[in-house]
Amino acid sequence: MSLEKDSALLWTTSADGQVKLRRDPTCSQAPITIHQMFLESLEKYKSLNALASKKEGKWEKITFSEYYRLSRKAAKSFLKLGLERFHSVAILGFNSTEWFILAVGAVFAGGIVSGIYTTSSPEACHYVADDSRANIVVVENQKQLDKIMQIWDRLPYLKAVVMYKDRVSEKHPNLYMMDEFMELGNEISDGRLDAIINSQEANQCCVLIYTSGTTGKPKGVMLSHDNITWTSAHASQAGDMQPAEIQQEKIVSYLPLSHIAGQMYDLWTGIKWGEEVYFAQPDALKGSLVEVLREALPTSQMGVPRVWEKMMEKIKEVSSQTSLLKRKMLSWAMSATLEQNLSCSNRDSKPFWMGLVDSLILAKIRWALGLSQCQKHFSGAAPLPVEVSHFFLGLNIPIYEGYGMSETSGPFCISGPHMYRLHSCGKVVPGCHVKIVNQDEDGNGEICFWGRNVFMGYLNMEEKTREVIDQDGWLHSGDLGKMDQDGFVYVTGRIKGGAFFAACFEALQMFGDHSFHTSSPPARVVGAFSLKHLEIALP
Repeated sequence: MSLEKDSALLWTTSADGQVKLRRDPTCSQAPITIHQMFLESLEKYKSLNALASKKEGKWEKITFSEYYRLSRKAAKSFLKLGLERFHSVAILGFNSTEWFILAVGAVFAGGIVSGIYTTSSPEACHYVADDSRANIVVVENQKQLDKIMQIWDRLPYLKAVVMYKDRVSEKHPNLYMMDEFMELGNEISDGRLDAIINSQEANQCCVLIYTSGTTGKPKGVMLSHDNITWTSAHASQAGDMQPAEIQQEKIVSYLPLSHIAGQMYDLWTGIKWGEEVYFAQPDALKGSLVEVLREALPTSQMGVPRVWEKMMEKIKEVSSQTSLLKRKMLSWAMSATLEQNLSCSNRDSKPFWMGLVDSLILAKIRWALGLSQCQKHFSGAAPLPVEVSHFFLGLNIPIYEGYGMSETSGPFCISGPHMYRLHSCGKVVPGCHVKIVNQDEDGNGEICFWGRNVFMGYLNMEEKTREVIDQDGWLHSGDLGKMDQDGFVYVTGRIKGGAFFAACFEALQMFGDHSFHTSSPPARVVGAFSLKHLEIALP
């Protein structure tokens, strides 16, 4: 195996820098930009529904053809507002059709997408917008706008603010509503936009993901077009996500898009494989997520461990309120199913009675959760407790864990229906490499990564970049782990400041107030998920 060793070319800390790609002959997809990926998908999926938003009780859907047209329209409007190459469009809002269109449009226009957590304080918003040299900040509503208004005069690169929901309470220069914004670029020619699109290279930056800043200033993780397009193709395939010509995957988008897990799983992979993305409501993690799941009927579902944990707790709570007979039936069914699943990995060889138990009892639980059509259940961003894994395995819901970090564009190791081992985070994505260095007698050592999904570097932080990328171009995770003889990876601990710890913290930050310099997760996480409408009907 020959790996690229000219590390000076493998990373950069400049927004307008370019890097040499870590290409491996076993998985040598030609480098493409996000626009090229979208065009490839458009040829195949243009008439399929791409995005679904619920407005006034009805689902409104747009096709991939309309998605692409609106993204180009947004790109022209960004250019009209003066978006400069390699400056950012910072987006502060909950997942929505507008978030996707504006993010893609920003990339088409030669900008860089920088998500900001909706729970961020004004000072945290200032850090991201200033560090990323945001020319435009996009906000969801008046609440988020108020934060930007407090810091606008301290953002030297900021030229305009766009709000995609609500109506402005007070007019302000260079503040635009979404419909107004989308018409700004009508005079920008297709030729001018195409010239910018065609000048983009796959090894240039297009996305910034900011770390939590638990051990100092937040770091802007620079991801290239190739990081995004390559990972969208290969990491998702490792998890058995299907292209729409075989089966159009349906997913529900609710995890913060400022986090790499949500952005990669929902936005970029959705474009690559022609998925239909349903957007949850902003209160999804306070009770409405299951309602959306039951309407959308996703074929694939992603959650951080706390989401799965709260589902488990609510099922237990509802079950405790049923009759003694029903409780005993459910307990027996889950115990027997868990035992079978732990002892037999081949579903086809399981006894006939298990199918009866599943259809008569367990299927009702999956229906109540909105997971009756779900074929793949993923967990990432933090370790999944064994209790939670076993609980859902007892419902015939194997949860496939992945392992990665912002610096690997999301998942680097991933499990799936054909690559699953309990308590493991799966195998390395094909075309990438993992090694365990400084192993102890039990085989535990630091996990290191090499591949096309390794990031470009930390924005304007050369010292920090050199700390994690070694002379041979390997990314050091700071996490301890081991690999078994079949190639399954297990995370077993962390070195001080390890990536998995940081990822756990960021996952928790999704559900509470986002403060960059805090030493403990927010207390409100505990009550973040409710299934108040869950009903379990047992025979």
